Amino acid sequence: MRQINFENDIKPLSEFRANAANFVKQVKETKRPMILTQHGKSAVVLVDVSAYQAIIEKLELLQEVQLAEKQISEGKILSEGDVKKRIAKRYKK
Repeated sequence: MRQINFENDIKPLSEFRANAANFVKQVKETKRPMILTQHGKSAVVLVDVSAYQAIIEKLELLQEVQLAEKQISEGKILSEGDVKKRIAKRYKK
Protein backbone atom coordinates (compact mmCIF):
# COMPACT_ATOMS: atom_id res chain seq x y z
CA MET A 1 0.00 0.00 0.00
CA ARG A 2 1.30 3.42 -0.91
CA GLN A 3 1.67 6.43 1.36
CA ILE A 4 -1.24 8.84 1.71
CA ASN A 5 -1.02 11.97 -0.40
CA PHE A 6 -2.18 14.62 2.06
CA GLU A 7 -3.37 16.95 -0.71
CA ASN A 8 -5.50 14.39 -2.56
CA ASP A 9 -6.37 11.61 -0.14
CA ILE A 10 -8.16 13.39 2.70
CA LYS A 11 -11.74 14.26 1.86
CA PRO A 12 -14.87 15.26 3.78
CA LEU A 13 -17.60 12.63 3.99
CA SER A 14 -20.06 14.98 2.29
CA GLU A 15 -17.76 15.15 -0.76
CA PHE A 16 -17.48 11.36 -0.75
CA ARG A 17 -21.28 11.03 -0.80
CA ALA A 18 -21.44 13.23 -3.89
CA ASN A 19 -18.53 11.52 -5.69
CA ALA A 20 -18.37 7.99 -4.29
CA ALA A 21 -17.71 6.26 -7.63
CA ASN A 22 -14.86 8.64 -8.47
CA PHE A 23 -13.29 8.23 -5.04
CA VAL A 24 -13.45 4.44 -5.26
CA LYS A 25 -11.87 4.63 -8.70
CA GLN A 26 -9.08 6.87 -7.33
CA VAL A 27 -8.30 4.45 -4.49
CA LYS A 28 -8.26 1.46 -6.86
CA GLU A 29 -6.01 3.21 -9.41
CA THR A 30 -3.55 4.85 -7.01
CA LYS A 31 -3.50 2.00 -4.46
CA ARG A 32 -3.40 4.73 -1.80
CA PRO A 33 -5.90 4.78 1.07
CA MET A 34 -8.28 7.71 1.41
CA ILE A 35 -9.18 9.26 4.74
CA LEU A 36 -12.73 10.53 5.04
CA THR A 37 -13.43 13.22 7.60
CA GLN A 38 -16.61 14.06 9.46
CA HIS A 39 -17.01 17.36 11.29
CA GLY A 40 -13.36 18.12 10.55
CA LYS A 41 -12.03 14.95 12.18
CA SER A 42 -10.86 11.70 10.62
CA ALA A 43 -13.71 9.18 10.57
CA VAL A 44 -12.89 6.24 8.27
CA VAL A 45 -10.29 4.98 5.83
CA LEU A 46 -11.19 3.76 2.35
CA VAL A 47 -8.75 1.06 1.23
CA ASP A 48 -8.42 -1.06 -1.92
CA VAL A 49 -9.46 -4.67 -1.32
CA SER A 50 -6.07 -6.14 -2.29
CA ALA A 51 -4.30 -3.69 0.03
CA TYR A 52 -6.68 -4.61 2.85
CA GLN A 53 -6.03 -8.31 2.29
CA ALA A 54 -2.27 -7.69 2.39
CA ILE A 55 -2.65 -5.82 5.69
CA ILE A 56 -4.62 -8.70 7.21
CA GLU A 57 -2.07 -11.27 6.04
CA LYS A 58 0.80 -9.25 7.53
CA LEU A 59 -1.08 -8.84 10.79
CA GLU A 60 -1.74 -12.57 11.02
CA LEU A 61 1.94 -13.31 10.36
CA LEU A 62 3.03 -10.84 13.04
CA GLN A 63 0.64 -12.46 15.52
CA GLU A 64 2.14 -15.87 14.73
CA VAL A 65 5.66 -14.48 15.24
CA GLN A 66 4.62 -12.97 18.59
CA LEU A 67 3.16 -16.30 19.69
CA ALA A 68 6.33 -18.13 18.62
CA GLU A 69 8.53 -15.66 20.50
CA LYS A 70 6.39 -16.10 23.61
CA GLN A 71 6.61 -19.89 23.34
CA ILE A 72 10.39 -19.70 22.92
CA SER A 73 10.75 -17.44 25.97
CA GLU A 74 8.63 -19.92 27.96
CA GLY A 75 10.91 -22.76 26.89
CA LYS A 76 8.25 -24.40 24.73
CA ILE A 77 10.61 -25.57 22.01
CA LEU A 78 11.20 -28.81 20.16
CA SER A 79 14.47 -30.34 19.05
CA GLU A 80 15.05 -30.97 15.36
CA GLY A 81 14.61 -34.69 15.98
CA ASP A 82 11.25 -34.19 17.69
CA VAL A 83 10.05 -32.03 14.80
CA LYS A 84 11.05 -34.69 12.27
CA LYS A 85 9.24 -37.38 14.29
CA ARG A 86 6.06 -35.29 14.46
CA ILE A 87 6.12 -34.59 10.74
CA ALA A 88 6.76 -38.24 9.90
CA LYS A 89 3.94 -39.35 12.19
CA ARG A 90 1.51 -36.82 10.72
CA TYR A 91 2.17 -37.83 7.12
CA LYS A 92 2.61 -41.58 7.71
CA LYS A 93 -0.06 -43.55 5.87
